[in-house]
Amino acid sequence: ADGGVPTAGCTFEEDSDPNQCEYSQGEDDDFDWELIRSYLMPHLTPDLPHGSYLMVNSSQHSPGQKAHLLLQALSENDTHCLQFSYFMFSRDGHSPGTLSAYVRVTGGLVGSAVWNTSGSHGRQWHQAELAVSLFWPSEYQVLFEAVISSERRGYLGLDDILLLNYPCSKAPHFSRLGDVEVNAGQNATFQCVAAGKAAEAERFLMQRQSGEVVPAASVKHISHRRFLATFQLDAVSKVEQDLYRCVTQSARGAGVSNFAELIVKEPPTPIAPPQLLRAGSTYLIIQLNTNSIIGDGPIVRKEIEYRMTSGPWAEVHAVNMQTYKLWHLDPDTEYEISVLLTRPGEGGTGKPGPPLISRTKCAEPMRAPKGLAFSEIQSRQLTLQWEPLGYNLTRCHTYTVSLCYRYFVGSGHNQTFQECVKMERNANRYTIKNLLPYKNIHVKLILSNPEGRKEGKEVIFQTDEDVPGGIASESLTFTPLEDMIFLKWEEPVEPNGLITQYEISYQSIESSDPAVNVPGPRRTVSKLRNETYHVFSNLHPGTTYLFSVRARTGKGFGQTALTEITTNISAPTFDYGDMPSPLSESESTITVLLRPAQGRGAPISTYQVIVEEDRPKKLKRELGGQECFPVPLTFDDAVSRGSVHYFGAELPASSLTEAKPFTVGDNQTYSGYWNPPLEPKKAYLIYFQAMSNLKGETRLNCVRIARKAACKESKRPLEVSQHSEEMGLILGICAGGLIILIILLGAIIVAIRKGKPVNMTKATINYRHEKTHMMSAIDRSFTDQSTLQEDERLGLSFMDTHGYGNRGDQRSSVVNESSSLLGGSPRRQCGRKGSPYHTGQLHPAVRVADLLQHINQMKTAEGYGFKQEYESFFEGWDASKKKDKTKGRQDHVSTYDRHRVKLHPLLGDPNSDYINANYID
Repeated sequence: ADGGVPTAGCTFEEDSDPNQCEYSQGEDDDFDWELIRSYLMPHLTPDLPHGSYLMVNSSQHSPGQKAHLLLQALSENDTHCLQFSYFMFSRDGHSPGTLSAYVRVTGGLVGSAVWNTSGSHGRQWHQAELAVSLFWPSEYQVLFEAVISSERRGYLGLDDILLLNYPCSKAPHFSRLGDVEVNAGQNATFQCVAAGKAAEAERFLMQRQSGEVVPAASVKHISHRRFLATFQLDAVSKVEQDLYRCVTQSARGAGVSNFAELIVKEPPTPIAPPQLLRAGSTYLIIQLNTNSIIGDGPIVRKEIEYRMTSGPWAEVHAVNMQTYKLWHLDPDTEYEISVLLTRPGEGGTGKPGPPLISRTKCAEPMRAPKGLAFSEIQSRQLTLQWEPLGYNLTRCHTYTVSLCYRYFVGSGHNQTFQECVKMERNANRYTIKNLLPYKNIHVKLILSNPEGRKEGKEVIFQTDEDVPGGIASESLTFTPLEDMIFLKWEEPVEPNGLITQYEISYQSIESSDPAVNVPGPRRTVSKLRNETYHVFSNLHPGTTYLFSVRARTGKGFGQTALTEITTNISAPTFDYGDMPSPLSESESTITVLLRPAQGRGAPISTYQVIVEEDRPKKLKRELGGQECFPVPLTFDDAVSRGSVHYFGAELPASSLTEAKPFTVGDNQTYSGYWNPPLEPKKAYLIYFQAMSNLKGETRLNCVRIARKAACKESKRPLEVSQHSEEMGLILGICAGGLIILIILLGAIIVAIRKGKPVNMTKATINYRHEKTHMMSAIDRSFTDQSTLQEDERLGLSFMDTHGYGNRGDQRSSVVNESSSLLGGSPRRQCGRKGSPYHTGQLHPAVRVADLLQHINQMKTAEGYGFKQEYESFFEGWDASKKKDKTKGRQDHVSTYDRHRVKLHPLLGDPNSDYINANYID
């Protein structure tokens, strides 16, 4: 071994200074190094060199076994170099093992080898250097280690371990390596500056005290003898905090730097979350609460980090106070708020502290929902829709949309139905049901949240028409008559639209009149919307009709209201238009022909024969406006009450199905009514009455069918009909007037010729007097004629034959008596059994135009004609007495010019003003 002047070392020679070579065998190894002195070993194998050195024979140990050699601890003040020589040889070329050098800081771990070699390097010594950059007060110790290879062949030797006080020539020296402090999570960078000559095959490593090796990130040559090696640890944490040193390795040696510490600081984090002081709709006021932290200080900056709980973004605000107000937040939004603390250095901001989760208050809605419109309209439901509601409109996640609607009910708009319905979440469509047709529906939307509400503008929608509701049956009012019905109804309570028409159908369904066919045909009447009544005519009396009334809109007809209405029954009718004469007549009886009546609406229930005494008007019964004879009266009751009429018979309807004769005065009893004989000296009127009765309703009708005159003296004049008498009288008056005029003119002419004066005054007066009476008679004649014709046209009903005017009674009597006269049957005398003349034939009426011819026939025919003609009654009649007697009456006296009338006073009253002028003497 050769080199410079060593300050310490081991040459393993016998004469070496033991103070300079202090080494020791390892205690934790498998075997010891063997000291070889070749001059003391005569049988030394030729594979070993000569001299004094330490040797390991691989063949004597097991693979992997170790032998350690520890040098004394070194503490140097200046640059120095540790030089040593090594021998590694195997005859067959196999590696005897591995030789490594370790530099251990006193008190530290051995760490990783700073230099090592293996293989067979020939039967010679090789020199290497260790450039250790550790200085006082630090101490280090070098340890050599031999590890047996698996081949277990060859030898390893170590010699001349010297400490030199000058720099190494085969290994570079590192400048002092400083500590590196980084924040957790950051990259730690060590920069090692080395001076010296570096071989091209030099490897730069960073060794961790625990033994981990990190390769160099980069090596940069600063100059031809200085270079910079950079080592980087990525995202360091507290686990990586340790001592690190720089190492260069080559076959010629190794450079070792001092250990520098990697200090990893943990960024600070608050232990407690911030505290909420106040919350608004757009702000939050918080307190940082940073008294307790986790991590390392010092704290150089405080920040607030906040974000929406459901949002992707976050914002950081620097804070220089313990309280802070966050502005411009969204209403009703949940935020996470954390505090950030920062220490010096890159990455010094710690993790956010525990978050404060808080929600802002709701804000008043921006406005009410818009776009309210219908999507479908029906008669009883309405489907509406509106714009979808967003958060920017509601400004609150807790909100309610209410749909309120109202409409008037009733015809007077005095009642209102209204309802508000809460919509479901996110609903923008709703169907209002159970509405009334054809109604204006007022709808509005209300948006409300805990902070306020906004009402939308009311929109009016109209539901569609529907078929109308039924007309209330109680609104049907009616007034039934005999052949017509007045029906009135009211508009349906629920018109459900615009009423366009009313339809009324009716049909006869029941009738008590067998002549009416039931059910009858169904008839329909249509009325306009403003006509709620109708008069139904041409109906059958006593018939029940089924009426149905229904209203119509544009959608069709509604329900039908039904009602049954029965017409009133009518009075029965008689077929006595030709007024027959009595079939036979005696002093106490008269036989008449009874014809069945026709029921109108109800069948005939009873027939009655009424006998009335024909007296002067003031003695006759007063009907007082009543019709016919509604109150039954027997003969005895009539006598006791002094009545002028009585019921002679009551016949059931079944007994008179066809015309039958009936004798009045036959002294029989009919249904409890006695039919007594008639008094010959009294005149009677015979009435036939029919009665219909249905459901408590009674209708009567009666007709005068005969008159029986009283018996008089034998020389009673014949009766003539008033109609014929008047017409004959008119013609007679006319003829008489012409004769008088001719006589007067003849007398004037004769007087003129003879030259004698004529008394014109008397003639003129007589002429005027006669003319006055003639005109009066003519007026009465035409009046009575028209009245008689009207009576005949009406069939001589009860009301016509019972007018109780003298003229009417006289006329009715004349009709019957003239029948006998025209039939050629002279009136019988009292005491005769019957009339010698035929009385069953009624001559037809004589026309005025044929009256003159008829009178001439009467004059020439046997049994007819005028017996005598008298001069004018003016010569024997006091006109003034007539005037006084007839004052206040209507033509009670029938007197005619040119005929002398025999007047007979009424029996029992000599002073009566009534005279019987029915007979011409």
